This record gives sequence, C-alpha cells and structure tokens, in this order.
Amino acid sequence: MEETKHWKTSDFDYELPKELIAQTPLTDRKSSRMMVVHLDSDELEHKHFYDIVDYLHAGDVLVRNNTRVIPARLYGIKEETGAHVEVLLLRQMENDVWECLCGNAHVIKQGTIITFHDGRLKAECVEVEEQGLRKLKMIYNGIFNEILDSLGEVPLPPYIHEKLNDPERYQTVYSRVEGSAAAPTAGLHFTEEIFAKLRAKGVTIVDVTLHVGLGTFKPMDTENVEDHVMHSEVYFMSREAADTLNRAKAEGRRIVAIGTTSVRTLESVWNRFGRFEECSGETKLFIYPGYQYHTIDAMLTNFHLPKSTLIMMICALGGYDRIMHAYKVAVREKYRFFSFGDCMFLTHE
Repeated sequence: MEETKHWKTSDFDYELPKELIAQTPLTDRKSSRMMVVHLDSDELEHKHFYDIVDYLHAGDVLVRNNTRVIPARLYGIKEETGAHVEVLLLRQMENDVWECLCGNAHVIKQGTIITFHDGRLKAECVEVEEQGLRKLKMIYNGIFNEILDSLGEVPLPPYIHEKLNDPERYQTVYSRVEGSAAAPTAGLHFTEEIFAKLRAKGVTIVDVTLHVGLGTFKPMDTENVEDHVMHSEVYFMSREAADTLNRAKAEGRRIVAIGTTSVRTLESVWNRFGRFEECSGETKLFIYPGYQYHTIDAMLTNFHLPKSTLIMMICALGGYDRIMHAYKVAVREKYRFFSFGDCMFLTHE
C-alpha cells in the first residue's frame, strides 16, 4: 500500500529529454496542451488548456493563488573584497530583514556588507544559516520596493536559459500581492477571457495567497523522502474566501485548485483548524504519497521536475502508478515541461 511504503526520492525520477523543457511561454497563454487525468479510471485525455471550461461546472469553487513575483534577484559585491555575490530574496522578516538564498555564500559571514549596483541599496548579513541561506538587513534611503524595481530582476528558474522578453509572462493575470520568488506556474495558462467564461458558467473564483519561496522549489537532498524538511512559506486566507469554501464544503460542491501552492494553502489552513478560517501563517506542509487530502476535488498543475516535492504532491493525489505512467505518456507525446510548459488536470469525473 502507498500509505505504508517508505518512499525514496529516486522513486520519483523519470527520463526527460532536455528539448522538452519549455524555454519560452507560448504567445497565447490559453493554447497550452492539457492532459486530463481521470482519477477513478486509467483514462487519459489529450486536450488544450482552453478546454478547461468544459471540465468545470456551475457551483464549482476555483481557488487561485494571487501572489505576485517580485524582482527578487540582485547582483552585488562584498565591500571588503569585491567578491561577486548573487542574492535571491525569499521572505521578508521584520525591520527590513530578508531571508535570502545566496550564491557564493561562503564569502558572506555575519557582519559582511554587500553593495548592489550603484550603492543605493546595501545589505548587512545579520545571521548565517545552512545551505546558502542568509538573513540580510537591507540598508537604503527611500522606498524599498521602488529601489528593488529598478535594481532587481524577476528570477526565472535555472532550467530556463532563454531571455524573457516580457516579464509579465512570468506573472499570472490575477497576480496582486507582491512577495514571491517564483511564479505559481499552473496559473500562467489563464486569461481574463477564460475567467469570464467560467464565471458565466456559474463557477465561483476565490483568491488565497501563498508567497512562493524555497519550500516549493528547493531540490530534495535526502534519499529517504520522510527525512526531507520543507522550508516555510507565508500564506493568507481572507474571511470571504473562508466563508465561500466552507459553504461549498457543506453543500457538497467541488473545490478545484489551481496549482500546488493553492493546495498547500488550503490543506495548511484545514490541518490547522479543521475547517477554513480567516488567517495568516507559515507552512512547512510536505505532501507525498500516503497523505490524505481534506480540501480539494480536482486540481490543475504543470509537469514538475523529477525527484521534486511537487511531483510527490501530485502522486499523493493521483496515485503513484497512475501519475508516473501519465508522465511517461507526456514524454512520449512530447508535452512541454516545467514553468512555461503544458499542464495536467486531475479530476474524479
């Protein structure tokens, strides 16, 4: 049984030709391909994303993560030596302190001062953490977000080597709340036209917020899955969202999540309260096969990296054998993978 199996990270590996890693987004967001995985059978359908309208029904509640990616990548130099340093802002703490992932991290010790670009922004290392993580106190005059907008870059994943001509293509059309170091990529397929069609059909759309950080994209570094420790990510749920979701639950209507980050938010709130509540918090929830879902009936997601926590989450929902088979089919059918790639819709219908 999946519930009792001791999973290895290598169980979630699969062969992926490099040419299937999508380097650029499609011109038309909604024209990506979509594999429909029927969870109560072994049926797979090959559709396009715009067909999602046919799979959602009146009364469904569609949950999306309205986080917005900040220009979180900064390039600077260590003042004492001139060593080059790359900094990825992960999470804002108190008093202008940010938790950051640093390249060339071994040169950044407590008290190190980093100067970015023209000196309008500096940072002092106030705490050294493991695995390249540092807490940096930002030093500046003026408004931090304005300085960051002028100095920082939107951080594309390392497997994307092409330059992105329009940075908005790495944002969802509904991104509102700034704070992510990476996009919730399942949402990149949606357009306002698609949302209009869904609303006209009687689908309710609910926003939650989870700021995507290291918890979502940190590679696994343990062979035993249960030994992996997730990095915490900040989430928010409004009173309106909680009330709408609780009503849907009580009335037996479907809750459909856009992406793994929406799922983490919903499951984290439910695990905390046993229902949906207006709240904010931090989550280290790690979902892998054996986990019992409480909140969702269907889910849209992209195709994820081998041996990642995200493919493990999908296997927990769809069943290990079914999902790994679907990935083999996706490779055979030359689906486009990862952030700018195609998507998968998991449903019991």
